[in-house]
Amino acid sequence: MKAYALTEGSYSVDVSKEFIPFDPALHQTKDRPGSLFIYVQPFLIKTKNNLIVADTGLGFKNDQGELLIHNNIRKAGYNYQDVSLVLMSHLHFDHSGGMVYEDENKKLQLSFPNAEYVIQRGEWETAYSKPSRSYKTELFDVVQRSGSIRFVEGSGQFNDEISFELTGGHSEFHQVFKIKEDSEILFFGGDVLPEPEQLIRKFIAKYDLDGRKSMELRQEFGLQAAKENWTCLFYHAKLNSISKVSFESEQFKLLPV
Repeated sequence: MKAYALTEGSYSVDVSKEFIPFDPALHQTKDRPGSLFIYVQPFLIKTKNNLIVADTGLGFKNDQGELLIHNNIRKAGYNYQDVSLVLMSHLHFDHSGGMVYEDENKKLQLSFPNAEYVIQRGEWETAYSKPSRSYKTELFDVVQRSGSIRFVEGSGQFNDEISFELTGGHSEFHQVFKIKEDSEILFFGGDVLPEPEQLIRKFIAKYDLDGRKSMELRQEFGLQAAKENWTCLFYHAKLNSISKVSFESEQFKLLPV
């Protein structure tokens, strides 16, 4: 099993929920008041049976007009048309924008035309029933019309390789995934465990729906990762986006893979 970080860069985002590219070498934080500064990186996972994308990034394109996630998959040595599963932790725009893209005819198309999109039913229904700037339902309409959605509910086993767990915390119906092959386990925590620093520094984040629950989940998953030797995929990590975790002397440490 192999995992690749499909890094899309760093961005600032304020209450408008607009993601603006932010290069620390060119820009200054003082020019973006009231903003969060985050890194965005979906993941590509190759198992014996599937080529998997974990969350889909922002859906932005490069200067050549190619979708960033398509370009990054090609750089990793694969073809986006071979992706068979898209695992969605939740549907906030920075995780779901790349589910579809605009083609040369200005029409929205599936970014992964041969894949099943695995989505928590409650998250999907929330996106439509509770309008928010974080959800872009016009993108979801395209996925729905395609017939490519595989809804899951609660927690369970998706197939022999993949299990999912409904966590809540960051959003009401947020989910995480474990991908197991032989004795190896990859853990994708979406925005319940988005950065290694949130293990090392225990804090309640204002951007979570339930900050205390999210903080507690991060600690729980961190301890499991250390005990069971998981490889963790950190979607918003600045560094060490693919790492193992140890817990020694009441502290977490990261072991980059």
